[in-house]
Amino acid sequence: MTKKRPLATHKPYSRLNDIPKGSAPETIIPGCLVLEGGAFRGLYTQGLLDAWMEEGLNFQCTIGVSAGALAGLNYVAGQIGRSARANLSSRHNRDYIGAGAVVKSHSLIRLDFLLKDYNNIERLDHLRFLSPDRRYVAVATNCLTGEPSFLERSNCMSLIDAMKASASMPYVTPMVDVDGTPHLDGGVSDPIPYTWAIEQGYGKIIVVKTRDRSFRKPIQEKKHKLGIYRHYPAFESALSNMSENYNKQMDELEKLEKEGKLLLIAPKKPVNVSRVEPDVEKLGKLYWEGYQEGKDYIEEVRKYIES
Repeated sequence: MTKKRPLATHKPYSRLNDIPKGSAPETIIPGCLVLEGGAFRGLYTQGLLDAWMEEGLNFQCTIGVSAGALAGLNYVAGQIGRSARANLSSRHNRDYIGAGAVVKSHSLIRLDFLLKDYNNIERLDHLRFLSPDRRYVAVATNCLTGEPSFLERSNCMSLIDAMKASASMPYVTPMVDVDGTPHLDGGVSDPIPYTWAIEQGYGKIIVVKTRDRSFRKPIQEKKHKLGIYRHYPAFESALSNMSENYNKQMDELEKLEKEGKLLLIAPKKPVNVSRVEPDVEKLGKLYWEGYQEGKDYIEEVRKYIES
């Protein structure tokens, strides 16, 4: 008789109660904060933003892609620690990632858990998030054109749909309908939307990455997996050019920083966390690295703002 293997158990993050809580000061700093995506590498950004919120570094405009858009939601709402608590307490909740997510959303990752269900655990401060003094933009990719959509209150009926679209990974999650148009991950068309911030006329632009400065994506042979997006040729083309686009943006970012046109913030060492990393202790460690480096960068950020 074959013995049954015991069911796998997943312990909660050991330092969950140490994650800071509270509300950010009401201070608003002129300028635009640009947040890169990266799925669970976004724990770095979440830690950094918590450190900045504690110090009152709350920027007038926040634009985010994918995980950056999700972290930006709680940053604009001024809720310290909420992003990290949601992810570190729920990483192994099957309604978020796993069998329950597949049943409920036909996707391995169910973003409605973060954007809707988690409100029953820790309510989002909608009043502050929707304050007319603050601007929030989520970047998604229009699947019909392959171009980025910059979605905010002024041009989008549902910011929930905008955030879902921004963070919906190709091949993993279904397309998201945003005002009648199918969208997916903003990182496909504009992984680091600093150009938008420049074109909007922001004098101070701070870009926060989830990869170290030296990271560049390997250029691979252009193949379309299973032809899944053959009916969306513009989107398929954008997917094929993702790596080249990302590397080009990184080279230009470094050039713009040298010219004093923006401030680039990045992890001080390579981030060894996968996009759907299952190890919550590893994710927690990345959060605290972001939090500490956020503290380390505060003086540099203040000097840049005042220059």
